[in-house]
Amino acid sequence: MTRTEVLIVGAGPTGLVLALWLTRLGVKVRIVDKTAEPGTTSRALAVQVRTLELYQQLDLAEAVVERGQKVPAVNMWARGERAARVSFAVVGEQLTPYSFFEIFPQDQHEQLLVERLAALGVRVERQTELSSYREAGGRIAAQLRTSAGVQEACEASYIAGCDGARSIVRETLGVGFPGGTYRQLFYVADIDGAGPAVNGELHVDLDEADFLAVFPLAGAGRARLVGTVRDERADRADTLRFEDVSGRAIQNLKLEVHKVNWFSTYHVHHRVAAQFGQGRAFLVGDAAHIHSPVGGQGMNTGIGDAINLAWKLAAVLAGRAPESLLATYEVERIAFARRLVATTDRAFSFVTSAGPFATWVRTRVAPLVISRAVAFKPFREFLFRTVSQVNVNYRGMPLSAGSAGHVHGGDRLPWVHGGNPDNFAPLAAMTWQVHVYGKASDALTSCCADRNLPLHVFPWSNACGAAGLKRDALYLLRPDTYVALVEPSGKAQVLEQYFTDRGIKRTP
Repeated sequence: MTRTEVLIVGAGPTGLVLALWLTRLGVKVRIVDKTAEPGTTSRALAVQVRTLELYQQLDLAEAVVERGQKVPAVNMWARGERAARVSFAVVGEQLTPYSFFEIFPQDQHEQLLVERLAALGVRVERQTELSSYREAGGRIAAQLRTSAGVQEACEASYIAGCDGARSIVRETLGVGFPGGTYRQLFYVADIDGAGPAVNGELHVDLDEADFLAVFPLAGAGRARLVGTVRDERADRADTLRFEDVSGRAIQNLKLEVHKVNWFSTYHVHHRVAAQFGQGRAFLVGDAAHIHSPVGGQGMNTGIGDAINLAWKLAAVLAGRAPESLLATYEVERIAFARRLVATTDRAFSFVTSAGPFATWVRTRVAPLVISRAVAFKPFREFLFRTVSQVNVNYRGMPLSAGSAGHVHGGDRLPWVHGGNPDNFAPLAAMTWQVHVYGKASDALTSCCADRNLPLHVFPWSNACGAAGLKRDALYLLRPDTYVALVEPSGKAQVLEQYFTDRGIKRTP
């Protein structure tokens, strides 16, 4: 019998991030995966802005940026010509330190996470599979089949299913996974090539009912094609070759394909689990939700799940919060997952709708509307915030309270562009903290000192107001950097009441 605090099943990006955050927060973890080695191919490419911001907590952001590929803009094509271009740099420079779209293939991403986890003394147990588990006596009793082929008993306080769409953790819970499967067959192809769509930017073709996007990869002339086929070719996934799908790519996007380095096909589902947790078991990432790859949201959403759950598990295990805190994981993340699946489903349905009218709208009307819309700053910002996941918030939920300026409890803390000091710098600490932009009262200063609660006071500037903050207001930040409480008057009593009402202790 082995014992741990959290047993993590699945060592993809979601499971690895959960293990990293928990380990850094002092929680003993065990992470197992049935595969013999990390993936050597990759479907997930995009690391969104919000993920990079959260990665600052483990000094991961710069490593991802250094090893990956910055994408400065997205281009939309129709009728063989570029119809619209949106520059991430121009749109996002006032909103985040990471005003670009980051390409970092999943296999390399996983390798970085494994390296960081190993540096903390935790290794992934490969060829180790969860056979079964049950909850009994306030613990999880699990049976594992190890790489040696023997059964091993493992006891844990909690179990996290990061084990993908066919999750045994979800199946054991008996949780439904409603949704469906897209009729189209997806393909991915890594190529060496040339042409206007191989220029280090993202390109999306709107011409036909078969979706096609071109993502840049590190290295001159390298790109990944992600596309679909929906006719009779979709029925022969096992025998489909790149030559069977490449004609329209070459014609519509003026691609010159010199070499195909990798080609694969797969089907995609759109599903959200009926529950994200039950008792001492939790579903995280693809075990809880899967959807179209349009927008590059899937892996990033799983990483967001992991970070949301990690600090809550750590607080409960350390005795700093009641078990009821764990119920907020599902409340906060399932709402976002449902919105995301609905949004990506609508977007995918639009770009793949068949028929003369749908084609006319997509190739004639949409490019005109989009090209004009991107001329307006509010539309560009909305598009950037949505795709980058900067707009993800937990407004109106149990851990969120108050508002001041344009910021509500549950929001991502706005970044103050050009602020000195940088108001995102203190967020590297995985702890509750208070921010004030202007002046903090003596009562608030004393309250924070008594609670051992870090207080960061930033000089007020026009940039603070432009970011949506209110002068002298109190902003309480959660360990995952989201705003928990906003108190316009900066009163210390409101801060005390927040923790008291939720049974949360700042110190053990």
